This record gives sequence, structure tokens and C-alpha cells, in this order.
Amino acid sequence: MSVSTSSSEKVSVFAPASIGNLSVGFDVLGLAVKPIDGTLLGDVVTVKAALENAEQDSLVVVGAFADKLPKAKEDNIVWSCLQLFNQALIALNKTVVPVQMILDKKMPVGSGLGSSACSVVAALVGLNAYYAKYKSFSFDEKTLLKMTGQMEAQISGSLHYDNVAPCYLGGLQLMVPDSEVISRLLPGFNDCYYVMAYPGIEVSTKAARDVLPTSYSRADVINYGQNLATFVDACHRQDKSQAFSVLTDVVAEPYRTNLLPKYQQAHDYLMAQGALAAGISGSGPTLFCICDNEQQAQGFALWLKENYLQTALGFVHVCQVDDAGAVEIKM
Repeated sequence: MSVSTSSSEKVSVFAPASIGNLSVGFDVLGLAVKPIDGTLLGDVVTVKAALENAEQDSLVVVGAFADKLPKAKEDNIVWSCLQLFNQALIALNKTVVPVQMILDKKMPVGSGLGSSACSVVAALVGLNAYYAKYKSFSFDEKTLLKMTGQMEAQISGSLHYDNVAPCYLGGLQLMVPDSEVISRLLPGFNDCYYVMAYPGIEVSTKAARDVLPTSYSRADVINYGQNLATFVDACHRQDKSQAFSVLTDVVAEPYRTNLLPKYQQAHDYLMAQGALAAGISGSGPTLFCICDNEQQAQGFALWLKENYLQTALGFVHVCQVDDAGAVEIKM
């Protein structure tokens, strides 16, 4: 994490968007992305010292998608992050100080871009950076990562790190079945361009999970395992052609397509026009496609703006891999 200096007792942290699943790795792959034009695609949380004589914490929510969040602070996940962080401090007999928190909600809710993960990571990393800078204490990276997972489980009902891990740590992350390791950084394809198209409609993670079958055929299980193993191997060998040739989703996409208007038509068009791969980001409705060069990516972005966006809230960004993850920024 890069750290800025400030004369006031304030810390602001930006947490980036991520592509959960990346088609081939349901709940076990995640990729952090950033627009090449410098747009902050993600959330920012600012942590400040409480107002003089204030004995209580406070939370303010601003930003383009602030009105999509619960009005009561007790129902906001950033507030829940603060409670969790304070409980962890108390468990270690550390002094808890009242703070002001400001959530700049830049990320649409239910977008498939890791919206809740952005808020969770920005909040917890922001609190940790604030205590590190002004209170001479901080939790280590693994402890904080486990906190982000705990919060995501509270939100979605199941523990999965495929958004919070890349959002926090950056890059292409593979979740491993080891509670002490949690996530491994894979060598990604940083020369590629990832076109992210959010159509401006909401699909809840719960609804997207409810349409999935409770069991899969042996053939699907073999196909899934073979594709994921081949992709991971190709990443380590930096074999782009092999990696993207197996970037297909047999677990979720076949069952979620009907939830996403215009998705199948857009997917088929992009692949026919030479995209390396195309898929559903997380549980949707955001579509991603992968390109070899910026010119092709910009062309696809224009096409998606005209043919995939469905409300004024929709947007398209040409992105690349975000290797930094959550970072402190100057506000």
C-alpha cells in the first residue's frame, strides 16, 4: 500500500473494482481492475478524528450511488466494519478512539464489480491506516484480510474471498483452502485490456446464487476442474492463448444468462469480433471482455455503450489489471 502524508488527522483509502470468478474460477478467482483513463472505479472511505468533545463515532455517505444504500447507519456495511474493527481492538486491550467515517460510494450496488467488497476493504484498510499513522498500532495483512472475509460472509451469507482479496491485495488472486494462506497471487496478463460494461440495472448476489443448481453432473465437474487447472498452469507459463481458450464458465453463466438482458447477444458479438474472452463479472450484470490491444478495446467499448447499456446509470470502462489493490490517497 502506498501511504501519503497529511498534517491533519485524516486518512482516505481507495479500494478498486474486481472481477469475481473470472468465468473459470467460481468463488476462487478474482481480478482487480482499474480504468486506463484514471477514473476511480471503486469506493473511497475517509477516516478522521471525531469532532472535538465528540464521544461517539459517526458515518456520512456521499457519492453517485449513496442513495442506493440504507439510510440508517446501523444498516451500512461500513458501520459494521467499524464495529468489527473496534471489537478486534478491544480483544487486544487496545484503546478505541471515536472517529468520523465518510463513505464516497462511487460503485453501483449489485453491479457484479465487487461493490460491497470495495466498501468493506476501503473501510477496514482505512481504519487500519488511521490507527497505524496516529495511534501507533495496526493489524497485519492476514488479520485484516480475514476481517474483510468475515464482513463479506455477513453480507452474502457465505464466506468467499474472490472480491475482497483482489480488492485489498491487487492483481489476479487464487483462493486456496488454507485458512492461514487464503489467497495466492497468480502471474496475470497485464498487457491485456479488460472492457467493463455495467448496463445500469441491479442483480442481487443472492438472486444470482438462487438460480444455480444444487448439484452438477460429473461431466461438468470434470470440465470445471480441467479448465481451472489449465488456466492456472497457463498463467504460470504466461501462455495467453491457452489461458483464454479455457476461460469459460460451466458453473454459473449457463444459469444466469436469463437474468441479464442483452448479455448473450453481446457475448456472442464480442467473441465473433475477436475478443480473447467474454463473461459475466461476478454475479452480473456487468459484462467483461478481454482484448489484446487498446484500439480493439476502445472499439468494443463504443459498441457496448450503444448496445448493452440499459439505463442512464450504466457505464463502460476500458481497464487494465490493478496491481496495487487498496491504496491511501490524498483527498
